[in-house]
Amino acid sequence: PLAGFHSPNIPAPVLAPSPAPSPTLDPTTGRKISPLTAAALCVKPRGQMTPQQIASVDALKIESAEFAVMRQLAMRFRGLLMGSSMEKLDVWLQDARLSGVYGMQRFARAARQDSDAVRNAILEPWSSGQTEGQINRLKILKRAMYGRAGVELLRARMIPL
Repeated sequence: PLAGFHSPNIPAPVLAPSPAPSPTLDPTTGRKISPLTAAALCVKPRGQMTPQQIASVDALKIESAEFAVMRQLAMRFRGLLMGSSMEKLDVWLQDARLSGVYGMQRFARAARQDSDAVRNAILEPWSSGQTEGQINRLKILKRAMYGRAGVELLRARMIPL
């Protein structure tokens, strides 16, 4: 068989996560780039980055081919969500599945399983983000006040002056 070729009837192998590589150093500070910082930089558009962040992304791309693939796929997915085009989604899902990056393979599998939600996110101009944010805020306040006061205080905290 040809290298990199998979029959559409045979699922691509899902690779286990690779062992943790040595941390990449930030070229401007000399400090290790944390996994959390690398994850944030993986999904942040280059136009919104500081020069230090751009240098970190470039260092991560050089150090890790897996990071480079993940960033490229993440940016393409972000473009799909902003571009309202369903045609490119199937190509992206296939590319993510064949990427060899375990996290992207899992994400693509989950996106395919919840295809209605992904389709709506791409095609619909609205989001439930504001509603979900208010529900989250209410739950946090409720937990913080548990057993401390009545409904009057909760109402006073929920409806700011």
